[in-house]
Amino acid sequence: MSVPLYQAKAEFFRMLGHPVRIRVLELLQDRPLPVRDLLAAIEVEPSSLSQQLAVLRRSGIVTSTREGSTVVYELASGDVADLLGAARRILTEMLAGRNELLAELREAEVTAR
Repeated sequence: MSVPLYQAKAEFFRMLGHPVRIRVLELLQDRPLPVRDLLAAIEVEPSSLSQQLAVLRRSGIVTSTREGSTVVYELASGDVADLLGAARRILTEMLAGRNELLAELREAEVTAR
């Protein structure tokens, strides 16, 4: 029996639902990076990064290649970068709305005095 599309989407977003995974994807938007560079940028334990990279690799969102003793990761598709960009735009709009509401509340507080 096949999985309904909405369930597959929910599983996809759940897979993205870890800060280290999101940070890895953000870093890989610009170019492929070796694990050592990811470790330096993210500042997590190597075992934690390894676990999160394995999740991303199993999902097919990143690929890895070995160059000698170095493992280099890259986004499997430019669509991932597009998704991250869309998330940034959505968050920007959400936060802008909150700032406008906060400004209105502050103005109402001053007026009430």
